[in-house]
Amino acid sequence: MTDRKGELAANLAKVEERIAAACQAAGRERDEVTLIVVTKTYPASDVRILSELGVRHVAENRDQDAAPKAAECADLPLNWHFVGQLQTNKVRSVAGYADFVQSVDRARLVTALSKEAVRAERELGCLIQVALDAGASDRGERGGVAPGGIEELADLVAGSPGLRLDGLMTVAPLTGEYAGRQRAAFERLMDLSTALRRAHPAANMVSAGMSADLEEAVAAGATHVRVGTAVLGVRAGLG
Repeated sequence: MTDRKGELAANLAKVEERIAAACQAAGRERDEVTLIVVTKTYPASDVRILSELGVRHVAENRDQDAAPKAAECADLPLNWHFVGQLQTNKVRSVAGYADFVQSVDRARLVTALSKEAVRAERELGCLIQVALDAGASDRGERGGVAPGGIEELADLVAGSPGLRLDGLMTVAPLTGEYAGRQRAAFERLMDLSTALRRAHPAANMVSAGMSADLEEAVAAGATHVRVGTAVLGVRAGLG
């Protein structure tokens, strides 16, 4: 086993222990929570190692990094999640490799994704990104739509060819009433998910929680956690 493979295996084991303990504490089964490893800034060689270690879901937030990495790893049994703010001029590329787009937050993006998914003859799973810090602009600091905009956007996704409405995603906000209150933020997302599922029962994915707060997300009921640093290490330039 290479040094890097041993490092990633050890980190994955620790994250797995954390998820399992959080599930037990919340009275949930371990298989109710899917780990998505966020591989941004790390090379395709790491993605390949992660696949060998049993990881099946990976995420990226920049198309210019993700597209070549996905192409290099096309032979692997992976689900690719796009989690970053997505500009419409990148949609054609993203629609070619992403299995899920977790950052759907405006009607124009839905229209573009639908057009390109149909063109690529693919079905894209879509999560509405919810901004719990949305102010007067109805947009969050890091993208996302205000809670009041979920219903209209969800209906648009559900009615768009090539797209599948899978659920909701959020990033714990740094400002506003939920700043520093991750558990409360994730519980609010769960309430919004419950409301969404009344109209769209199959939209049951809830993506929340990262390396620092995955326990709070699991406790609140998240179905997917997005972990990068705890698996791959601290990224260059981040301390």
